[in-house]
Amino acid sequence: MSAPTDGLDLALDLALDLALGGPGPSALLARTAPGDRALAALHRNLEALADEAGILDVAYTTTGTPVGTLLLAATPTGLVRVAYEREGHDRVLAELAERISLRVLRAPHRLEAAVRQLEEYFAGERTGFDLPLDLTLSRGFRQRVQRHLPQIPYGRTSSYGEVARSVGSPRAVRAVGTACATNPLPVVVPCHRVLRADGGPGGYIGGLDAKTALLELERAA
Repeated sequence: MSAPTDGLDLALDLALDLALGGPGPSALLARTAPGDRALAALHRNLEALADEAGILDVAYTTTGTPVGTLLLAATPTGLVRVAYEREGHDRVLAELAERISLRVLRAPHRLEAAVRQLEEYFAGERTGFDLPLDLTLSRGFRQRVQRHLPQIPYGRTSSYGEVARSVGSPRAVRAVGTACATNPLPVVVPCHRVLRADGGPGGYIGGLDAKTALLELERAA
C-alpha cells in the first residue's frame, strides 16, 4: 500500500513545485528511478493538468536527428528554442527558466508538429518549416536578421555581407555574424545557409560538422 501513497506524495510535490515556480518537475523526476511506468504515467497526467490549468509556460522535448539530439522548446506563442547537445541541454533549460518562466516541463505533445517537420526535413521531404515561432529570445538587429534568414531559399546560400545589405545595414557584416551565431532556432531558422564572402563556412552554433551536414543535405535534395 506504500506505492500509491508515495506516488500521491510525489504528485503533490510536482504540482506544488510547478505552481510555485520552483526548479521544475523535471528536476524532481530526474531523481527517481528510470523506467518506472507508474512515474511515466504520473508525468503524463501532470503534463495534462498543467496544460489545462494554463501553468505550462515552456514545454520541451528532445528528438534524435542526423546532427545529434536536439532540444526543442515552445511557449504558447510558438517554438522558442532549438538547441544542440554541445550547447548543454540542461544549461539551455536553465536559461529558459531564467529568461521566460520557471514553469518549464517536458511535454512532448506540445512539440509533435516540430518533431514531425524536422523528421521530414532530414528525410529530404521538406524544404521549409511551417511552425509558429516565438522570437522573444532575440531583440533589435539580431531579431531582424533572424526574421530574414528563412527568406534564403532551401539549397542556396548567402554571405554575411549579402544578408547585411538585405536587412538594410550594409556595413553591419560582423553584427550579422553575431546574429547568426546567437540564433536561438537553428535548423528551423536557417542560419546555416549564411557563409563567409570567400565561401568558407564561418561559425555555427551546432559546430562545423553540423553546418556542413545541413548544407550537404540541402544540396542533395
